[in-house]
Amino acid sequence: MPFTSQDPELLRRLLRAKDRMDAASHEAWPVPRLARVSAVSEAHFARSFKQAFGVPPHRYLLTRRIERATALLRDTELSITEIAFQTGWGSLGTFGRTFRDITGENPGAVRARARAAAHGLGRVPACIVSAAHRPDLITAVSEKRRRAAGATNGPQSTKEVR
Repeated sequence: MPFTSQDPELLRRLLRAKDRMDAASHEAWPVPRLARVSAVSEAHFARSFKQAFGVPPHRYLLTRRIERATALLRDTELSITEIAFQTGWGSLGTFGRTFRDITGENPGAVRARARAAAHGLGRVPACIVSAAHRPDLITAVSEKRRRAAGATNGPQSTKEVR
């Protein structure tokens, strides 16, 4: 991991800038502003941020904005234009193009898919959905029984238990 080669104090400063971007991803975060937050030079900040986090600061910010936009598309009834402006985009066209470049889908398709998935789960009884998310306890119970019986052979496979 790139973290190991950097000074811990520098990493704290970089994390401070990253945390600010996370808290206010809708704001403009040019490198000079981020460098001031980190109290390092602009060139050193840009180089160190990419080394520490694996992506340049601008790409990190775009990713955070797209993540937030995806959540808003899925969880709210806001229009796509409102979501674009709330997540920090200056124009709907730039938002749509960048969203499609990063996710592979346009915002409307993501919203439609999320609604279809939510609608589909609405027809499945809640007890079935809950059961599908439970861990497979058969293996755990049989393993406990085998240990309690003092069996010396290796662990049973799931096929043998069922």
